[in-house]
Amino acid sequence: MNRRQLFKSSVAASVAAATCSTGPIILGADDKAGSKNPVLGVEGHKYEVTTHAWGELPPDYAWQTTHNVAFDSAGNAYITHQGIGKQMDVVLVFDPKGKFVRSFGKEFWGGGHGVEIRKEGSDEFCYLSNTWTKNELKVMKTTLKGEVVWKMGRPECKEYEDTKRNYNPTNICFTADGGFVVGDGYGSAYMMHYDKDAKLVKTFGGPGNKLGQLATPHGQWVDARNKDKPVLVVCDRANARLHTFGLEGKAISATDPGKVVLFPAHAKTRGDVLLVPDLHARVSLFGKDNKLICHLGEETPSADNLMWRAWVVGSLDGKNNLGPAVRTQPKEWRAGKFVHPHDAAFDHDGNIVVVEWVSTGRVSFLKKVG
Repeated sequence: MNRRQLFKSSVAASVAAATCSTGPIILGADDKAGSKNPVLGVEGHKYEVTTHAWGELPPDYAWQTTHNVAFDSAGNAYITHQGIGKQMDVVLVFDPKGKFVRSFGKEFWGGGHGVEIRKEGSDEFCYLSNTWTKNELKVMKTTLKGEVVWKMGRPECKEYEDTKRNYNPTNICFTADGGFVVGDGYGSAYMMHYDKDAKLVKTFGGPGNKLGQLATPHGQWVDARNKDKPVLVVCDRANARLHTFGLEGKAISATDPGKVVLFPAHAKTRGDVLLVPDLHARVSLFGKDNKLICHLGEETPSADNLMWRAWVVGSLDGKNNLGPAVRTQPKEWRAGKFVHPHDAAFDHDGNIVVVEWVSTGRVSFLKKVG
């Protein structure tokens, strides 16, 4: 028995004891060759995983750490990846069936991250956050073909006057008045609210773990499910919580750390459902009252589910004698199980596309079936 197998066995034993299981528990026992496509979720929110390799890549092209996904009004998917290694475009566009349409963004190479799309009048635009690129390319607005409308670098405000303070924005979301909010997820943990003319209106948040403070605010979304009181939901990743702010920037509430979400990466809504991809091996759905509907890929706290997450997360830092990180080992990935969901989005039909932070990229298509 090698050390990885020993770890699995020890986790199996501890989980079995915790869940009062009987008999042997084997990681992956439910992953049988030739079985039907996995169906995730619960009644009313069921999804068939039709593929974990959605999107027809062009010749001589390969994903490198897929990051985010957004849809335009025609149903085309815009997927970003970091693009480390061979210089290549970092935004790829696919039609609703997954056929390659076009690509752009070679200038963002190495830093491709957030992407959202908004219709403004009769035109649509991409808003991009490019985390590791040079300063003037941090946030950009482009046409759907990648033509630059404007670009901006560091925010001009007192919080960023010290040039030693990092600025590495991770995601963007939109406000109903035509403005947008940028989260400095990999920088200094501030949120910046801009108006429709891309002028900074307010800055809030900042580093810490108290109410109103943030640690790696990796993604955010304007939650307008309550039309009378829209709020900003921030994925306060390193604090392991969802943090809610009023649109004026005042903190309202935060979930208990590690109790509701584990390592939330982004958030989006469709109808009454809040969708939260969680880098700790699951995608979560919450109802209008923010009560959990289910964790896709981890619907129950079964031994197999808990062991899978323990292995995926435990292998990341190389300190648990597990060998290489699971995110770098495609042969270890399992149908119907997530590794590190980094973003997810509903298409026009209510299906979900999930993109994962794994070395070779992974794009999954979850077809709504019930």
